[in-house]
Amino acid sequence: MDFQLSDDQRALRSGMRDLLGAVFDRDRLRAAVEREGALDRSLWRELGAAGFFALRLPEEAGGVGLGLPEAVLLFEEAGRALLPGPLVATHLAAGLVKGAAEGEAVVTAVAADLPVAHLAEADAVLVVDGRASGLPGEAWGAEVLSGEAEGAEVLSGEALRAFVAAARPVRSMDPLTPLHRAPAGAKPAPAAPERTRADAERAPEATERAPAHAGRFRFEAALLTAAEQLGSAARTTEAAVQHAGDRQQFGSPIGSFQAVKHLCADMLARTEPARAAVYAAAVTGDPVEIAAAKLLADEAAVRNARDCLQIHGGMGFTWEADVHLHLKRAWLRAASWLTGAGAEELLAAGLGTAGRLPRSSAAYGRPVREAGGGG
Repeated sequence: MDFQLSDDQRALRSGMRDLLGAVFDRDRLRAAVEREGALDRSLWRELGAAGFFALRLPEEAGGVGLGLPEAVLLFEEAGRALLPGPLVATHLAAGLVKGAAEGEAVVTAVAADLPVAHLAEADAVLVVDGRASGLPGEAWGAEVLSGEAEGAEVLSGEALRAFVAAARPVRSMDPLTPLHRAPAGAKPAPAAPERTRADAERAPEATERAPAHAGRFRFEAALLTAAEQLGSAARTTEAAVQHAGDRQQFGSPIGSFQAVKHLCADMLARTEPARAAVYAAAVTGDPVEIAAAKLLADEAAVRNARDCLQIHGGMGFTWEADVHLHLKRAWLRAASWLTGAGAEELLAAGLGTAGRLPRSSAAYGRPVREAGGGG
């Protein structure tokens, strides 16, 4: 089986990289920082015109008609460029919220007890894995709209305005991502129990846009966020290698020093397994594989950004450097949609379907010390 990207997929990724290089270069990135993360609506519309949000809508519905693997490639490029905004929520809302597919509407999401990104600029809010109709009627009114897909509902109009008025801003570690805390009583209900891989196999009628497992929005959002983390991990690896080759110390590039070589090698060794996991999960759509992909991509993005900052030395800590922006965004994404603890729980549950693992090394026939373990 060949898992190499097709020529069309490579062209799609290359085209998105070229587009972002033209419409969101470093000057526009820094301008966004100065605006404290305020969205550029013209940039949002450019993304819509390029098919970023409508990528997975059927062609007869005005979309591009591609799938989750292609979406992952675009979100990887968005992560490389540190593109700000609720990209994942707006992409998932295409076809559900008017104007989202074209980039005319900005859609954010509220899930679990996490802060809501870019709420003040949103035209609609997806309530993920919960019941919007369960919110207090006096506060949100009759314009709480039921979504067309399992796992999400939409707040818009007067309901959205009431929601925004009741929310409170909170300090964000990422200067490109303003956050609000959802008002009391507006948090989604706990997610339904996860379906196992066997459950999914018993439902072959499921399609990519409506998979059998509950909470598909949350899992698709986690995978697209993992793709952004992958793009960030790859970009910080490239930045570290470039700086290690350019920076001179004691008459030699610092990349010639063994300690720096090891840091760069470790960054690559984190990025490529994460890439394999993210691409594979995009093909299968399996919740357990998505959890593994998110876990690996989060680790690669956070640790690579920290190592990149280390290689840049004191310069990496300055406000003028871009490295700290990747680190702060990676921290924020790691807490989004599917946290490390949540992914580990899901992976542990997946292991349980194949039988319990032994609790002691004695079950394998010899003690840990004899097997080479430490004391």
